[in-house]
Amino acid sequence: MNWFRKTITLFFLIFTTALAADHQGDSPYKFRGVHFLVSYCDCDIEALTDLDNLTKAMNEAVEQCGATILESSSWVFPPNGLTMVFLLSESHASIHTYPEHGACFVDLFTCGDKCSSEKFDAAMREYLKPKVVSKRTLIRDENFQDKDAVQ
Repeated sequence: MNWFRKTITLFFLIFTTALAADHQGDSPYKFRGVHFLVSYCDCDIEALTDLDNLTKAMNEAVEQCGATILESSSWVFPPNGLTMVFLLSESHASIHTYPEHGACFVDLFTCGDKCSSEKFDAAMREYLKPKVVSKRTLIRDENFQDKDAVQ
């Protein structure tokens, strides 16, 4: 009788593990994320200091990348420095401006594979018109990997 219980228990474990694995496939997200980090330098100073239009540009860039905005919060450092964070269904996006340097730091982290950091970057470049761009894309799961090293 002991072998029967062990067999049933083993069958139950295999069956429920298969169901759980199949159910994970239904999720649009997996334990994988793309973290895009960029410094835009020597930007169009008017674009960088027009906080209303900068907010709209950031909003449009997030939408163009395919992310879903849940909430946003910002803080102005007078006269025209800006820190803004977007809470996304997929994770977050942020911008920190340094108008006195004509530059900003921007971050986009999205879980899963549905969002495009390339589209986000293109939209931000179109608005800010930076002359110097330094960027890095990390693939995050159990480890960190540079996207260029993975391709």
